Order: sequence, then structure tokens, then C-alpha cells
Amino acid sequence: MSFDPSAPDSAPSQSRRRFVTGLSVGGVAAGLGLWRLPAMANPGLATAPQVLTGTQFDLSIGAAAVNFTGHVRPAVTVNGSLPAPILRWREGDTVTLRVANRLDVASSVHWHGILLPANMDGVPGLSFDGIHPGETFVYRFDIRQSGTYWYHSHSLFQEQAGLYGAIVIDPREPAPYRHDREHVILLSDWTDKDPAALFRRLKKMSEYDNHYKRTVGDFFRDADRDGLPATLRDRGEWGRMRMTPTDLSDVNANTYTYLLNGQAPAGNWTGLFRSGEKVLLRFINGSAMSYFDVRIPGLKMTVVAADGQYIHPVTVDEFRIAVAETFDVIVEPSGQDAYAIFAQDMGRTGYARGTLAVRQGLEAPLPALDPRPILTMSDMGHGGHGGGKGMEGGCGANMGAGMKGMEGGCGANMGHDSTGHGSTGHDMQAMDHSGGGMQSHPASETGNPLVDMQTMSPLPKLDDPGIGLRDNGRTVLTYAAMKSLFDDPDGRDPSRTLELHLTGHMEKFAWSFNGQKFMDAEPLRLNYGERMRIVLVNDTMMTHPIHLHGLWSDLEDEHGNFHLRKHTIDMPPGTKRSYRVRADALGRWAYHCHLLYHMEAGMMREVRVEE
Repeated sequence: MSFDPSAPDSAPSQSRRRFVTGLSVGGVAAGLGLWRLPAMANPGLATAPQVLTGTQFDLSIGAAAVNFTGHVRPAVTVNGSLPAPILRWREGDTVTLRVANRLDVASSVHWHGILLPANMDGVPGLSFDGIHPGETFVYRFDIRQSGTYWYHSHSLFQEQAGLYGAIVIDPREPAPYRHDREHVILLSDWTDKDPAALFRRLKKMSEYDNHYKRTVGDFFRDADRDGLPATLRDRGEWGRMRMTPTDLSDVNANTYTYLLNGQAPAGNWTGLFRSGEKVLLRFINGSAMSYFDVRIPGLKMTVVAADGQYIHPVTVDEFRIAVAETFDVIVEPSGQDAYAIFAQDMGRTGYARGTLAVRQGLEAPLPALDPRPILTMSDMGHGGHGGGKGMEGGCGANMGAGMKGMEGGCGANMGHDSTGHGSTGHDMQAMDHSGGGMQSHPASETGNPLVDMQTMSPLPKLDDPGIGLRDNGRTVLTYAAMKSLFDDPDGRDPSRTLELHLTGHMEKFAWSFNGQKFMDAEPLRLNYGERMRIVLVNDTMMTHPIHLHGLWSDLEDEHGNFHLRKHTIDMPPGTKRSYRVRADALGRWAYHCHLLYHMEAGMMREVRVEE
């Protein structure tokens, strides 16, 4: 996929940022059929994606011109639109989808969170060979669930370039809630840059978008608030890890334009309501890399489903939606004519926005972005912030041979010392100063040059709203607050437990499970019909949404009880979370971080369900 080399490809300026958030209107021109666009291609005005219903669908993957930033750029579209058409199915039906590839490279479509045979899952190299240029692949499968889902390409970076869309499955039985109308709210991130070039930049300069590093002024402010010794200790700990506490996301609004239903902020997508109606909003995070914190100032939101599955209703002011998650919420607007749907990114660098209104053309005031969050050692799973001497407070890491023990608190797995010899590592169990036992780590992490950090005392943190959302004066959704409306559908205790560590190296932009990249790891083998437990430990300072294809992930509470059925499990830094899996679908399945560039960099495994 070649990009137009004449188009601008530099870092966005302040004037460009003002254009994106204040002046631009996204556009799409259908039917060009080429990735490299003609020089005279003129984008038309963007329209809402078409809603396709029934059991027979014809989808055409092609290329089109878009303009979200003042520059015409190429995008991948479905039936000429970005996002792709909304697909509306019915539980119990059998759907047939004929997907034609009009690109000059192979493509694919994965039906995210949908239960289906492995050969219909749409992952090239695992479940099928992909859809080659000029070919049509026929997907056909039974619909065995209901709710809000989505679909996207699983071929290189086509998802980032625009190949994603919403799925709504109407239930066979009436839903346990009432609503008068509904809207799909699909959040996403767009870059004018060639996505492959963006990936190369991340490999070379992983902190390119982190414009918010702490200053000398921040140091004096922290010293005045926390005391000089604590502030020096804090800066030393982050310095030894060669990391920055403001690096919450690899790519942010310094590169991205955030979209809501394919509209840049100034496009002001609008969903209509009548005063007093119950309006169901189906939120989908179809981003490549962006977490959003969502609120509608002036309205409470009652969350009734997570990842398509009913939960006990919980009313909140705000929720964080991880990449690939979906939440269904009900609002009851009344008393004013317009409400803003405000979705700021986790790093507070930009936002997507839309409007709920009684008629088109109205706007509501937008809140200011929240203050930028600052990570702490506790966020990293290293005990109390700035805690104590040596390893006290849970701080620590594998420093490698040649380093001076564990002095000074938190360090990093340096991989190789100055002599070039491999790191000897440390016995993590032996470093327990709390009496409660510290987190052990797989041998494949020890001395691994692709692992720059290990968490010492991870916790489930199910009741934690997340970095930047604590104590903000608003009621924020948590995993603990959500509970499935049904009991454990399996009922068996897991027969075995598999622990996997999410690992990475920030500077090298290397991501993996257990320090092993996808190409170097053996498949995870599950026995057909077994009930097993997967434990994830996040050894990185990044948040990772983990998605297992083909099987449900039944999140457990802190006591090991069934809690919440999902298809994507969010893993903030410093967390250890467990979930149950019933291996009820034969075949080869993808298992990966749903941050697109993390998956491409190696945080993926193959899961084989075998008889």
C-alpha cells in the first residue's frame, strides 16, 4: 500500500490542531478504487454510514479520498464510507456476507466478539488466507448472541486507515430495559500519516507524541507539596527506568484527529431526541490506539450492557472505554435542547465530540480538557509512591548484572549491562519485604532485552476508575461496578490456570507476552470443552486491552467468582486480573493486545482449541 508522497507528512502544528478541532469537516469520495489517489481527487461531504439489515450483505472494500484536517488523504472504505456501514442482524438468523476486495493488496474482515466457526473469523494466516485483490470471500455463520459489536480489518494497518464499522444484533427475546430510540456512537482515531510510516516512527522514536514531560517548574511544585527527599526519590526512580510518568499513550492528538461516527469535532455529528425519551446509545471504541473518557455534561448515563452482554444497570457520570470495548447506555434528555457527547483521550491531548439535540444545527458548550494525568509508582504496581529504601514499598525490577543491586527504589530490567553480558536477574520471591509474597515472573523475562520493566505487587484494581479519573468529582464506571445479569453460564470450576505476562520495552517499542514476540512463541493449546482460568499480569507501564477471539472471557472478582462476561479485558499498568474461558470452539484463534501497533510489534499469541 503506497501513500501519496507529495502529501504532508510532518508533525502537526498548533494551527493545524486548531483547524482539526475547530474548523474542519471530514469528507469521503467513494468509488476511486485505488489506494494511491488521483491528483485531482476531490472529497465529497461525509454522510452517516448506511445501515444494512437482513441476512444477505454485499460489502466492497475500496479506497477513497478523505479530508479531516484540510489535507486530502487516502483511506480504506467499505461501500464507499468511513466508517463502514452499520450491519444490523437478528439473533437466531444465519447471515451471509459477500466481501469483495477492490484494493490492490490483500484484505480481510474480522467480526469482533462474534461467536462463529474459526474459518469465518477473518484473521489471515490463522483462519483463512485473506481476501486477495479482485476476489470475493463469502462469510456465512449463525448469529448466537445479541448486542453491540463491531467489525474491522485484520490485515496490516487497514483498520487504522478506515476499515471498521458497527454491528447491532437485535435480541430474540425482549431486552431487560426499555428505550424509545437509539444511536450508534462509534469512536475512532484518524491520522493523515501513512499508518505503516507511523509504525516505523514508533519503532524509532516511541515518545514522539509525548509533548508533556515534566519541567523544572513541576519539580519545585512537587518538592513544595511532597518534600524534597520524596521528589528526588520519585525523579530518580523514573530516571532509572528511563521512562516518563506522562507517557500514557503512544499516539495522541499531536498526531491523531479523533472522530465520532466519522466526523471530526467541528463536524458535530448530531443524534436527535424528543424531550423525555429514553435514548439508547451504543458506544463502540473502534480506535487503533486511543482510550476515551466519555461523558455527557448534564446527563446521567445508565450502563446496561458491556461488550454486548447485559449487566445489572449502573448509573454513572463518566466511563473509560478501552480500545475494542462496547458499552450500551441509556440517557433521558430533558430540560434543554442540546447536550454534548464529550470523549477526551486518556492523555488529555484532544477529544471527539458529537451532540444530542432536538433538531439539527444545535450545539452545546464543551467542557475543558481535564488536567493531564501523572503516573505514580503505585500505578506501575510498585507499591507506595516513592516508597522507602531499597525494595521497601514494593518497588523493584530486574536490574541485570553489573548494576548496583536494588538501591534507590524502582529500577528496570536493563537487559544487558555495559560489559555486554546478559542480565543475571533476581529471585523475585526472595525480594519480598512485605510478608505477603511478591509477584513471580516467567524465566523468559529474565535478562530479556525486550523487557524493560516488571511489576512487583500487582492488584486486580477492579474498583479503580483509572489514572486521571480518580477523585474528579464525578461518578466513574469501574469493572467492579459492572456485574453480568446472569450467573456463570458454564458453572464448572476451572481445571487449570495459565498465567501470562504482558511485557514490553518502551524505547524499542517492542511488545509481547512473557517477553516472547508472536513469531517466537509456541501456540497456547486448549483442550476442547475444558474450563480454564487465564491470569494476566501487566508488567508494562502502558494500558492494554486484551482480546481472545472466538471465546468469551469471563472476568472473575477478587475472590475468584464469576463477575462479568466480556470479549476484551482491559489491563491497566500494575494490574493482575483473572478470567475463565470455556474452550467450546475448535480451531486456531488470535489472542492479542487490541492496540494495533502493539499487536503488530509482537503482543499476540495463537490459541489452538483441539480435541
